[in-house]
Amino acid sequence: MEMRIPIYQIDAFTKEEFKGNPAAVCPLEKWIEDALMQKIAKENNLSETAFFIKKDDIYELRWFTPEEEIDLCGHATLAAAYTIFEYLDKNSNKISFNTKSGILEVLKKDKLITMIFPSRAGEKSEIPEELIRGLGKKPKELYRSRDYMAVFEEEEDIKSLRLNMEELKKLDVFGVIVTAKGNEADFVSRYFAPKSGINEDPVTGSAHCTLVPYWRRVLNKNEFVAYQLSDRGGELYCIDKGENIEISGQAISYLEGYINV
Repeated sequence: MEMRIPIYQIDAFTKEEFKGNPAAVCPLEKWIEDALMQKIAKENNLSETAFFIKKDDIYELRWFTPEEEIDLCGHATLAAAYTIFEYLDKNSNKISFNTKSGILEVLKKDKLITMIFPSRAGEKSEIPEELIRGLGKKPKELYRSRDYMAVFEEEEDIKSLRLNMEELKKLDVFGVIVTAKGNEADFVSRYFAPKSGINEDPVTGSAHCTLVPYWRRVLNKNEFVAYQLSDRGGELYCIDKGENIEISGQAISYLEGYINV
């Protein structure tokens, strides 16, 4: 029997179409097979597809790249929250998501959506040769959490990387964050996860769980304006709350429709 699943495509961390990071959002009445969700994510061919169901007063939320399910995703959480606030529960201004990373609270105030995520400070790490070859230059420091975070001297360093995705695929981490102090923002970053089918992710909320604790220590402040330097670009407003990181941004709807499976 064919199913019709609603689908929304939301540009996250932007107020303009064709900017920020596009995520697909599929509200479900009940969970479907994992293999089918993975096929839908692969067919969508976006860095993330979010699926959720409502259970009492909480939403169960899962995220899939084109290749695998992951444990935390910022822009697809923002996109899922935007879908609920704008389409499914317009009177709501607070959502609780039950996820593989625990309960995530999301708040709406005017046009800004704020996600409360776990802090993931990195441990200082030796710099593998594969990373240097993959980025085309050696960072001044490297930290490890779920991802590697490579720190460079200035914004121009990460704009001018000579990337080799085959080398980055050899690393035993989910993805690679590169960061530097910003010329206009407090700090800038880029994000690569080629093993998961995402050569460069346009705007990566979850990376800021590692970026923010580092820049709090370096800049000696706890509120930041961050910018991700992909072709699409995206702006994030972050606050270090100790155990948690508040990550805020805007979003805009691009597409509404149905999947027939």
